[in-house]
Amino acid sequence: MSISSFIQTESADSTRTTRRIKVEVKNLSFSYGERKALNDVSFEVEEGTIAGILGPNGSGKTTLFRILSTLLPLTSGSVKLAGFSYPAEGALARSVLGIVFQSPSLDKKLTVEENLQHQGHLYNLHGKDLRQRIDELLELFHLSERKKDLVETLSGGLQRRVEVAKGILHQPEILLLDEPSTGIDPAARREIWNYLFTLRNEFHLTILVTTHLMEEAERCDKVLIMDKGKVVAWDSPDQLRSLIPGLILTVRSSTLELLEQEILSLGRTPIKVNGALVVESKRGENYSSLLQFAANLLEKQPNSISALTIAQTSLEDVFLHLTGHQFLIGEKEDETGY
Repeated sequence: MSISSFIQTESADSTRTTRRIKVEVKNLSFSYGERKALNDVSFEVEEGTIAGILGPNGSGKTTLFRILSTLLPLTSGSVKLAGFSYPAEGALARSVLGIVFQSPSLDKKLTVEENLQHQGHLYNLHGKDLRQRIDELLELFHLSERKKDLVETLSGGLQRRVEVAKGILHQPEILLLDEPSTGIDPAARREIWNYLFTLRNEFHLTILVTTHLMEEAERCDKVLIMDKGKVVAWDSPDQLRSLIPGLILTVRSSTLELLEQEILSLGRTPIKVNGALVVESKRGENYSSLLQFAANLLEKQPNSISALTIAQTSLEDVFLHLTGHQFLIGEKEDETGY
């Protein structure tokens, strides 16, 4: 069975063929009272891109998601979704959006098929067209055999598949997902991402994902790193990692001040991170050179070092490099959802 009809192609609507930039955000700011959640945020997402919005709690990514999904008013700056301005063309902007929220939105007392049917009715879909779209989505997400099952009997991963199928039932041009891996195990997380890759590769769907998981950000075509309401960086994972030469030395000690002075005397500048010192390799430096530096440090301070590791640069290292502080995900978000 063909599954191409549930995603609109460019030829289906000539007014959309020239809109290569699917998400356009310029100088966006937003405040909750005196607290600024977003501060002059600007970026563009091209068609067929999986864009990750990466940030710790309090970074502003939740507020950005709510504005892009048209749940919050626009107070400063501009937003265009598939060429439609929000809020001036709010109804049209919403029509091109598919949204999967972090909190479950399925009716667990209904079957998989019934959930999709009711979603279709919200978009004025009925009859043969709706049945065809549902069948194609059930096939795409390998849910055909479970369509008569109550949602409450499904695993968390299967429920997430239904959520994504529900989000694209009306043929959106942009799919927004808020923390899509919440509440599912690693295997189910990989499955969800495989489906997102299919939607991007085969149907050129533009996908935005908010996340605090580095491994999810690594899967994206481009990553918007946010911190304290500002855009810290916006580029591909490979380009972001290239901001740091390549290797990271992490040293743990109960006498950080003494060790810091020793590292400085050896010509390096460490960064303090959560009870450890982090040293970035120099540009062009290989593993052997940094290993020799680590050996020299061990020789000079054998009793001060409790642990020492050398690893490839990660996006977490990039975040530390750009912001000067650790990527924290354990802090509780305040009542604004900031």
